[in-house]
Parts: sequence; C-alpha cells; structure tokens
Amino acid sequence: MKTTPPSYQRHRLPSEFISQAVWLYHRFCLSFREVEELLAERGINITYESIRQGCQKFGPAYARKLKKRQGRLGDTWHIDEVFVTIHGERQYLCRAVDQDGDTIDILVQRRRNQHAAVRFFRLLLKRQRVEPRWLITDKLRSYDVAHREVMPTVEHLNSVYANNRVEVSHQPTRQQEYHMRGFSSSRQAQRFLTLYGLTQNFFRLGRHLRQTVNYRLLPTQAFLSVEGIGVCIRGQGNRFHLAASS
Repeated sequence: MKTTPPSYQRHRLPSEFISQAVWLYHRFCLSFREVEELLAERGINITYESIRQGCQKFGPAYARKLKKRQGRLGDTWHIDEVFVTIHGERQYLCRAVDQDGDTIDILVQRRRNQHAAVRFFRLLLKRQRVEPRWLITDKLRSYDVAHREVMPTVEHLNSVYANNRVEVSHQPTRQQEYHMRGFSSSRQAQRFLTLYGLTQNFFRLGRHLRQTVNYRLLPTQAFLSVEGIGVCIRGQGNRFHLAASS
C-alpha cells in the first residue's frame, strides 16, 4: 500500500500537536471542546475548530499509515451491518472483524442488498489481498449471494449466535454516534469510523489473556506502533514533551 506523508506546511502548530489532537479525538469518546481542554491543561493552545479541521484534513492520511502498519489480520471474518441515521435517512454501516475482534474494514452504504454485499466483499479482498479461512455472517440472504459470487471456496457459517463477535463491536460506534449527536454525512462517518476502528485495534490488548509482566509491555508497543500520529507522551506534571513523529 503506497502512502504519502501528510504535509504540515502553512500550519501554525507543530505536527506533533496536530497529530496528538487527532489521536485523542479518535481514541477516546471526546468532543472537540474536550480535546481542546485536555491540551490546554498541558500548555497547548489550540482551538476546537482547528482540531476539527485537523481531523478532517489529516485523518485519512493517518488511517492509511496505520493500516499499513497493522499488517494482515485474522483468517476468520465476521461480517455484519448496522443502520445509522444521517439527516433523517437510514444508511447501513457494514463492518468486518476478525476472530480477535479487530476491525478489518468498514463501509457506509445506502442499501444492504445483493449489490451492496458484493461490493463490500470485493473491497475486503482487494485490501486484505487474501481470502479468509472462514466467513461468518447472519442469515441475510444478500450475504449468501455475495459469498457464492465473490469467494465461493471459503467456508461460510451463518448459524445462530455465531456472529456475536461483530455484533458486540457495534457498541462503541453507537456510543460515538450518540456522543456526536449523529453523523453529519456518510462521508464524515466513513472518514471518522475508519480511523477510529484502526486506532482501537492497536489498544485492544486482551488483559485476561496475558500475564501481568507481558501485559505491561503492550501499551508501550501500541504507542510505538502509532507513533506516526504523535501519541508518545512523556509527562512531567503539567508540562510534557511529545515524541517526534516518524
């Protein structure tokens, strides 16, 4: 995947401050004004409008960079859709996660018919560059048709409760949607949720699966993995230093 580093020319603030603001907004359930207050407490004066513009401008570039860093995910794909209301119109957010709950990809579409399912399946294959071992969906007939057309050799499972993993993954999206009072457009929802899902992948550490010694090392590794968006922080009281982005 070819990535072009974002240009920070003609911006008053250093790139580390911009990337830190973008990371805070996509990592936690915060508003732009809350991110502004958090940064102000640490001596960074940046307005919420600048944070909004930074998320809009640099978010897609950060998402491409993180997607390249995370590499290939699991070989079991759980696929489901959830409706989102945008300007009074119902649209559908298609989501694919692997067996560990990591987000593989999302796509906002106006329909959930056969054409929409085929489009999403082809997008997954194009970006992952490999077929999964198992494909798990609900009983929506569009998925059956898309499975036969796009990846007929993959084992398909649609039994009851088999798709609970992706059903649970919709909950953070609902929380964000409520906190943001809905998405302003399908493009804005696609842009935000793509980076949001990728950011969450790096910090889903599985505390119950690891020993304490190993678990304490994982947050440091996660910060290093997303260092490109300036999240390595070394604090000293109310004054802190942001590590330089790669």
